[in-house]
Amino acid sequence: MSSNLAEKLKKGTQKAHTMAENVGFVRCFLRGVVEKKSYRKLVANFYYVYAAMEEELERHKDHPVVSSIYYPELYRKETLETDLAYYYGPNWQDQISISPAGQAYVDRIRQVANESPELLVGHSYTRYLGDLSGGQILKNIAQRAMNLADDEGVAFYEFPSIPDDAEFKANYRSSINAAPVDDAMAERIVEEANDAFGTNMKLFQELEGNLVKAIGQMLFNSLTRGRRRGSTELVTAE
Repeated sequence: MSSNLAEKLKKGTQKAHTMAENVGFVRCFLRGVVEKKSYRKLVANFYYVYAAMEEELERHKDHPVVSSIYYPELYRKETLETDLAYYYGPNWQDQISISPAGQAYVDRIRQVANESPELLVGHSYTRYLGDLSGGQILKNIAQRAMNLADDEGVAFYEFPSIPDDAEFKANYRSSINAAPVDDAMAERIVEEANDAFGTNMKLFQELEGNLVKAIGQMLFNSLTRGRRRGSTELVTAE
């Protein structure tokens, strides 16, 4: 059995993490340029993705491996509903739709859950640890960039049921390491986590056209010139 899956995930996804942070939309976000129309489309896509992931985590919560990452306090669906009501109004459900990249993401989550639920660990790790790790920083960036009042539109970044982020992440990694996973399955989970990074990148890339229209090609180019080292660990998993 593998006793160090958490470390394998961290090391095995470093390259994908750096690539995700170098997507133009993310580069602009981290530099404080966030266009509200593009951002709310991202929130809508995340709603479909997290709804699917959380439904599958609930369905497989008694699975010997999936149970290791069963932490409902991480769930984001309700917070996304709160943010969607802010950005789209009370009838938000009639106004949002999933994009092609978002649908591909959801389809993969469903496929994994049906064929090899163990791989849900890769999806949980990729999204939730990143949300928890960089939540407050990204929240502050979004508030400043979009002139948001108080905590409106940023519920996604709040984890009221987790008072100590560092302690929780340590417990999360310990739970992953204790899961009954052999080396072969560990490799598959790391591969799935890398694929999840790639799918997240496609979600961000879909939004770049609208962002360029809003801020102009020259500003977009100046903000995305060069390459980040990917050290902030803010986009997705830490």
